[in-house]
Amino acid sequence: MKPYRFVIAASACSLFAACSNVSSLDPSSLVQSGQLATQAAMLSDSDVRALSDKSCAQLDKENTVAPANSKYQKRLNKIAAQLGDNINGTPVNYKVYMTKEVNAWAMANGCVRVYSGLMDMMNDNEVRGVVGHEMGHVALGHTKKAMQVAYATSAVRSVTSSAGGIAGALSGSQLGEFSEKLINAQFSQSQESAADDYSFDLQKKKNLDPSGLVTAFNKLAQMDGGQSSMLSSHPASPARAQHIQQRIASNQ
Repeated sequence: MKPYRFVIAASACSLFAACSNVSSLDPSSLVQSGQLATQAAMLSDSDVRALSDKSCAQLDKENTVAPANSKYQKRLNKIAAQLGDNINGTPVNYKVYMTKEVNAWAMANGCVRVYSGLMDMMNDNEVRGVVGHEMGHVALGHTKKAMQVAYATSAVRSVTSSAGGIAGALSGSQLGEFSEKLINAQFSQSQESAADDYSFDLQKKKNLDPSGLVTAFNKLAQMDGGQSSMLSSHPASPARAQHIQQRIASNQ
């Protein structure tokens, strides 16, 4: 995922490119937009969970979820049992989206979603490595920062929303846009590396084979970029595979 810097300024216009058309917005709209930008910078853990709950529910409605008795869900349940049922104490629920797209993501409320396209191209060790990486973004606080960015860039479109709390400020269409921004969030190189290490450490702690991370990166690197949104949000570089391979070799 691409690096980003998150800077909150006093003016909504300094945060949002859309404010270049400031003459088309009335003062009250700009004030509310600025208030929402400030809210984005101050999202509490409960706000993040509430937004995650709504976003995950929205995405579950928009996608075909694999039935509990499907081979995909049974396979993911097996992988989930190896990784554990919580992220820093937050219960995790694992589901599969039936789509040819290759992707996986996790949210701060413990919502973990894996696409059947990814499961079709990867073995269990590789899927486990990828899911552990996504869980790492949650455990290390990266998803909260990504949510701040996603919420801030949606805030300018919420100028007519009535007050109703952070999660309640987004309309249905805005929630859909927000959810898409969230699952396609761009993380920095250091965050990606930290999430890789989290997955490696988690698997070693549970006496699992972490080599799937290496082969998963290699498989993603060989794919056509049009087949996976994961390639734009999670760049699969040889350097990342090499880093994990070195950790395996040194047993550290």
